[in-house]
Amino acid sequence: MFTGLIEEKGHLKKINPGSEGAGLIIGARKVLSDIKTGDSIAVSGPCLTVTAMDRDSFTAWAMPETLKRSNLGSLQVGQPVNLERALALGDRLGGHLVSGHVDAVVTLTGRREQGGAYILNFDLPDFLAKYIVAKGSVALDGVSLTVIEVEKNHFSVGLIPITAAETTLGQKETGSPINLEVDMIGKYVEKMLTPHLHGESDKKETITLSFLQEQGYL
Repeated sequence: MFTGLIEEKGHLKKINPGSEGAGLIIGARKVLSDIKTGDSIAVSGPCLTVTAMDRDSFTAWAMPETLKRSNLGSLQVGQPVNLERALALGDRLGGHLVSGHVDAVVTLTGRREQGGAYILNFDLPDFLAKYIVAKGSVALDGVSLTVIEVEKNHFSVGLIPITAAETTLGQKETGSPINLEVDMIGKYVEKMLTPHLHGESDKKETITLSFLQEQGYL
């Protein structure tokens, strides 16, 4: 689990392709301070497992599904990546709950400066439109951001100067592919409520719905 608050920008040092994925060697500093083999690090969004490390880099294995569903498969040596270590119990949750599982790769369709900040526009796949709401949260290349506006086929977010400077999003140009993870809470709520909307609920699901109502969530 992650927060979407990027700890540092690393860079891709080397790719070791294999028959079942690829080993990515990522240059880093801050995130190396207390990690060990088996730990999780979000690399521009996708959650990857550390398989090796040295004083200035770590290696993580990206499965074929990860390479296919994210922009990691198109990374070039030298490109910067956003890095975040997994959330520890007791840490402040300054962003939002991020799983590190990318839902889709979207395209940066436009950017403009506004009062020292930047407004970024992205296309929006139809199957994800219902999960994105104005003032809700999304993770873009692993960065927790608040949605400004959302329409049928596009949405926008804002970057404050520090986010633009300390993440890769500040360097992205129009046309860039960006990893998108929608708010996971919306997906869980949808799964719980769908049987009720279609008249397929059983006793257990009815109890769950009643509990949500009692707690004031519905």
